[in-house]
Amino acid sequence: MAGTLFDRIYDAHLVARRSDGRDLIYIDRNLAHDLHAPIAFARLRDAGRSVRRPDLTFAVLDHSLSARRRPGQDGDTVFTKATRERAQGFGVNVFDLGDREQGISHVVAPERGIALPGATYACPDSHACTVGGVGALAFACGTTDLEHVFATQTLALKRPRSMRIDLSGALSAGVSAKDIVLRMISETGVAVGRGYAIEYSGEIIRALAIEGRLTVCNMAIEMGARTGIIAPDEMTFDWLSGRPFAPQGADWDAALSAWQDLRSDEDATYDADISVDCSGLEPQVSWGTDPSQVIPVSGRIPDPARSDAARRPAMQRALDYMQLEPGAPIEGVPVDRVYIGSCTNSRLPDLIEAADILRGRKVAQGMKALVVPGSSAVKREAEAMGLDEVFNSAGFYWGESGCSMCWGGMQDHGEPGERCVSTTNRNFEGRQGKGVRTHLVSPAMAAAAAVAGKIVDVRRFSEGG
Repeated sequence: MAGTLFDRIYDAHLVARRSDGRDLIYIDRNLAHDLHAPIAFARLRDAGRSVRRPDLTFAVLDHSLSARRRPGQDGDTVFTKATRERAQGFGVNVFDLGDREQGISHVVAPERGIALPGATYACPDSHACTVGGVGALAFACGTTDLEHVFATQTLALKRPRSMRIDLSGALSAGVSAKDIVLRMISETGVAVGRGYAIEYSGEIIRALAIEGRLTVCNMAIEMGARTGIIAPDEMTFDWLSGRPFAPQGADWDAALSAWQDLRSDEDATYDADISVDCSGLEPQVSWGTDPSQVIPVSGRIPDPARSDAARRPAMQRALDYMQLEPGAPIEGVPVDRVYIGSCTNSRLPDLIEAADILRGRKVAQGMKALVVPGSSAVKREAEAMGLDEVFNSAGFYWGESGCSMCWGGMQDHGEPGERCVSTTNRNFEGRQGKGVRTHLVSPAMAAAAAVAGKIVDVRRFSEGG
């Protein structure tokens, strides 16, 4: 029977069906970060259990770090210390402070070759779906589920339904993967994916670099989906070749042979099928307080009075929080702070995209601007290219890798009432600090806003503006 990519991977990892109707899925590799790992390790220890496969288990320090820490061991917190000590007690590999491999979990996993095509992957973070960009089937889990994965190397879940989102057209200059996914969510809403595993396909996806595919899959959760995945291809295999935890030598050849067939059958059927035409797509900007409240940069703030009755209360609350007027253009809205980073947009191509806008320019007077590479490896590569000098010269603070201002953790947050243009994945009320108003954009749009001191169409910069 014809099957989808999701079916192929899921069924190959199905261990058993539980009495409660959930499936037990074998997890090939799992990675835990410093907010959930300490608790899960402690529960495991207190129950007298061990980590079943420490060789397939990894821990990373990312959430509880300040981007303004000094390089090396400076910056330890109660979370980082507990993660380090408990992981090492179970023989688990830790990407520690000062390590060359340290970084955000969803950046480190594909970058190190931990997440691989056709493999299952678990992480206690909603954006675990990011690694679907390399063809891995990823599942976010909570602390209790994480403890279960540690102890059994399996995850219990209800089988998701399958959805395909086909993206057609061609991207114009100044438009990136972030604009694609914001456009998708604005068209489909934040609940369309509930109960589904989404497979992204189409000519737009095939044309994206791997980092762009990771960005698209990263925000599958913002559509409510259980996970997101993209079929791997030669670009994927080339990108993964030589990664530290990817197969090597003869094992690589065997893996590559198996990965060649990782795709949905042409006559596969999906429980839901959506098409999105990206022709004429402009840079996108969020105006509200969820990732579906998005308009093109040339657009105007929506008027709740012109929307259907069911949406009006949420729209009005968003407008009140964001302090925006219906009918006003989004371009030109003043900005206090810009943040470039997060598991959505902190990889090397993202930093290059932003630096190309900033080169030879300065941020607006009074602008607070922070850029945080997604991993120590990305930071080294960027510095080797001189990107740190570009950002510093423009007036950005060049930070140490971590989640940073994405969730307003540690000292990395805005002040009440500030308006922040951000490359992150969520614009919820208070997400980047109490009373902070967040606009989601691409790295290039964020850089342009930092220079202009307001939301501006980045394409004006390429036109010499």
